[in-house]
Amino acid sequence: MRPPGRRGVPPVPPALLLLPLLMVLLGAPRGVGAGTGASVPAELRVRVRLPDGQVTEESLQADSDADSISLELRKPDGTLVSFTADFKKNVKIFRALILGELEKGQSQFQALCFVTRLQHNEIIPSEAMAKLRQKNPRAVRQAEEVRGLEYLHMDIAVNFSQGGLLSPHLRNVCAEATDAIYTRQEDVQFWLEQGVDSSVFEALPQASEQVSLPRCGQVGDRGKPCLCHYGLSLAWYPCMLKYCHSRDRPAPYKCGIRSCQKSYSFSFSVPQRQLCLWDEDP
Repeated sequence: MRPPGRRGVPPVPPALLLLPLLMVLLGAPRGVGAGTGASVPAELRVRVRLPDGQVTEESLQADSDADSISLELRKPDGTLVSFTADFKKNVKIFRALILGELEKGQSQFQALCFVTRLQHNEIIPSEAMAKLRQKNPRAVRQAEEVRGLEYLHMDIAVNFSQGGLLSPHLRNVCAEATDAIYTRQEDVQFWLEQGVDSSVFEALPQASEQVSLPRCGQVGDRGKPCLCHYGLSLAWYPCMLKYCHSRDRPAPYKCGIRSCQKSYSFSFSVPQRQLCLWDEDP
């Protein structure tokens, strides 16, 4: 297995209806630059409450031409978390830029990328996201629905140099994590059936070998291989559209969104405990 790359970079009560807060403006222009001959991603900034109760600002961008959505937020510990949904390629990309602890011998930061299959109806369409508007930018949003924690064992590496064949967004999103991009065998099988070239993927240690690895939190020697765990949460995102009924309209019409919170726990092997110092023995 290739050791994960670590490089330095420049310092870097839920409402029953969200209609009064965020509106899907049907017929609104696609993107901020609509009408100027150039389409640029529409951006929405919201204040959200994290699972631990703290508040942070979240940026959501939608590009209806590229049919993609991105979300980014900074955790209280300084970690920058981003999520990208590529509807054209059925790919979602999670990235974490984790600040290093210099006193422990770590570099300025460590980057991780996790790539999985985008399932149908996980998040609202990009065109709907591009039309969201916020009436009260100072309000703190809290998800209406908390979706269950999802555990994902990442047993395949993604070849960064070929990553554009999987999704054109991967080269940009995972640029700081060139040697630490992980995915799952079951997702790889789906993408191969969709025509993605096999050169995009590289096998990590065999599953049986990974299972026998101790969890990093149980390993004292920082030079030993171990099984790393990393958890992240999307505190607030529009997960589905709401439809309203009216006596004046024969069919239901889009009138708002439902928001969700979703947490993930990723496990993957690392060649050195030093590359997973955040994973403590529970």
